[in-house]
Amino acid sequence: MWDLFLRIFHWSLAFFFLLAYFLVTDRLRLHSHAGYTVGLLVLFRVLWGVIGSRPAHFVEFVVGPWRSIRYFALLLRGRANNYLGHNPAGAAMIVALLVCVLLTSLSGVALFALEGSGPLANTFVANWPGDLLEGGHEFFANLSLALVVIHVIGVVYSSYVYRENLIKSMITGKKKEISDGESP
Repeated sequence: MWDLFLRIFHWSLAFFFLLAYFLVTDRLRLHSHAGYTVGLLVLFRVLWGVIGSRPAHFVEFVVGPWRSIRYFALLLRGRANNYLGHNPAGAAMIVALLVCVLLTSLSGVALFALEGSGPLANTFVANWPGDLLEGGHEFFANLSLALVVIHVIGVVYSSYVYRENLIKSMITGKKKEISDGESP
């Protein structure tokens, strides 16, 4: 179901985001490099969402917000269909996580520019208000972590409801066949 590049992206993003998040006060240089990696991974995912394998294409799984909300309500009542790929709630989470971690990464790059370092040093970005950037960076980092926790809870809950190991699916790329569900 999920190709090798998508699975490598997924676990790499998880690793580098958590590395950057938990090294913020201890090792600033490693924190910033992990943050750059997160930004590059998100850019790769956006590109892969256009030119990658069919299940990776955003048009294959991203739906409108009302459909995601409706699916989530049905899931909580145990009445939602299973999907071969990402379900509407998972698709909404993917978009939210990609946006949040990208904003976290970009605000971090801008903060680095204030110190005269990084690719945006000596640009107009270096004159942006530091307090606002720092507050934004912290806000989006914390929101991203909250979304990660919600994502993991959703994966565990969906695995229970559909009686399949979604974590294993994101490792192997294989998902059990769906007989009564639908494909996005």
